Amino acid sequence: MKPHLRVSLILLMLFAALSTAQADNLLMARSPHAFPEAMLALQTSISTHGYTVSRVQRVDVGLTRSGFQTDKYRIVFFGKADEVRQLAQHYPQLAPYLPLKITIFAEQDETLLTTFDPRMLRRLVPSADMAVQLDHWWNDVNAILADMRKDD
Repeated sequence: MKPHLRVSLILLMLFAALSTAQADNLLMARSPHAFPEAMLALQTSISTHGYTVSRVQRVDVGLTRSGFQTDKYRIVFFGKADEVRQLAQHYPQLAPYLPLKITIFAEQDETLLTTFDPRMLRRLVPSADMAVQLDHWWNDVNAILADMRKDD
């Protein structure tokens, strides 16, 4: 089996293992661009929407140790530093989810992106102020993913 098919199969099995409620918490996009162009476009879109990329983490190292052939699998962490600090201080239960992140990986000639729906964090902080913040993040993440779907 080709390496990219194995990775796709593993991801499909992972998504299939999720319950419907959990799958509803995922936001996904397919970019028509090759991985390097999609990665650049993602970072540009994140910046355009007022966020800062804080880190790009390679995930492929663990995959290659397991026998998978991929070098195009990253997690892009992004946020607004003051916002993340204040929220983590006031709501420590949010710390594991901050900053926001988008996983980006290659699949043949296309690139897939996925992230969690930030509105799911309402369960951790059921306040009206936090709901406004989470809706704002949801709108921004969806706008970033919409940018990634464009073929230009």
